[in-house]
Amino acid sequence: MHVPLRRMKVRPTIVSALLAGFAVCWAFSASPARAGGSCAGINMLDEFKAKAPSAYAEIRSEAEATPNSRAVLWKIERGRTPPSYLLGTIHMTDPRVTAFTSGIERALSSTDTVALEVADVSADATNAAIAKATRLVLFTDGQTLDDMLSDEEYSKVKETLHGAGLPGDLAAMFRPWVVSMILSVSSCERQKVKDGLPVLDLKIATAARDRGLKVVGLETIESQLGAMAAIPDDQQVAMLRASLKFADRANDTMETLLQLYLARDMGSAWPFHLALAKEAGVGRQSFTDFQKRIVSDRNEQMRDAALPLLDKGRVLIAVGALHLVGERGLVTLLREAGYTLTPVE
Repeated sequence: MHVPLRRMKVRPTIVSALLAGFAVCWAFSASPARAGGSCAGINMLDEFKAKAPSAYAEIRSEAEATPNSRAVLWKIERGRTPPSYLLGTIHMTDPRVTAFTSGIERALSSTDTVALEVADVSADATNAAIAKATRLVLFTDGQTLDDMLSDEEYSKVKETLHGAGLPGDLAAMFRPWVVSMILSVSSCERQKVKDGLPVLDLKIATAARDRGLKVVGLETIESQLGAMAAIPDDQQVAMLRASLKFADRANDTMETLLQLYLARDMGSAWPFHLALAKEAGVGRQSFTDFQKRIVSDRNEQMRDAALPLLDKGRVLIAVGALHLVGERGLVTLLREAGYTLTPVE
């Protein structure tokens, strides 16, 4: 069923789903749990090690070759400028990551400004951004999602959207990346967000405001929507197919990423994601534009926005941990800009 765009309003349920979707970069969907409880899952790397040792070895090899992947909190220094900090976050509500470490506490106590990816990700702000950029979220050119997928795949999409509180008859209108983003959060985690439990980034923002610190954004919601929508449609569909393959194992994929974060092993996160996609029959070539537009290009844009803040010092930069690692991660880019970065945690 096709709903004319001029008659469709951006519903609060759509906003809630997208808010939850932005909370986790790559995980999938599962059964609900009580708010505040644990979204119990298993570490899938143990499964890879036992059942697919060659895939596990490839993940480990790529992880060990990834620069700057063994710390999530870095001290930033240059000359006599007061030091700043760079924190890699994980966008989850789990208390194992939302409880501030001593390093985060020290960083907050010695800064005047906190810079997040986006300063305001409230429902109102997200609703306004989506309303201004409808074409980035919904098909407006006559294409429909059901024409891009098999009947079985599309049926699973409708089922998933229904489980997220969205009318299934809207499924055909969503661009593939939007459905992938909704799939990226389990029902359990989605319920926690709905009930008001903060992900780590939002907890940092709240703590900063409570302490009278300035909170700014390195990006806007509109720019994030634009980056996702800029991925070619064929790659968006391939990524969606990979997500659908593991739609019933969201708690497991989220637990795996959480364990990697706690172990300070973020170099394994991207290879793990690619290994899952490979099992779904989707090769890494389908993620080239994702890696460029969502990671590399945004790293450079965040660096450019951060430099004027770092020139003054006493700033805590808190962005997704995958933006820190790798040859073109923020740690490398800031070092190239003349700063010394030392791992803290």
